[in-house]
Amino acid sequence: MLRSEDFSAAVRSGARSGSRRLVVHYCAGPNYGPDSRPEADAAGAVDALPQARVGVVVSKKQVARATHRNRIKRRVRALMRARLDTLEPGARVVVRGLAGADGATSEQLAADLDRLLARSRHLAHTGRRR
Repeated sequence: MLRSEDFSAAVRSGARSGSRRLVVHYCAGPNYGPDSRPEADAAGAVDALPQARVGVVVSKKQVARATHRNRIKRRVRALMRARLDTLEPGARVVVRGLAGADGATSEQLAADLDRLLARSRHLAHTGRRR
């Protein structure tokens, strides 16, 4: 995700779960459900399901140094890239890095990310936000 509207929509309407290192906002795809099918455009052509989109944010209030913020974002992006195929088509995910992510190892971030994605995905499909 690149536009601020995409980030704010995912944060407002998505399910949230967090730990002391990361917070995951998960907004389920528009075609979620047993009878979901790709939508046809005006010409009748059926598009493939849209790919899941992921955004990573680390606030200056949480991590003051820019080099540390960028390192956290790079590591979380790499971890999410490996998990992108497990997300449902059209899902929007925002991962927020907290101060605890600054000293965490990649294994700790990966474990947190897996747990938080599973929990927020479950919350999104049951209709709960937290």
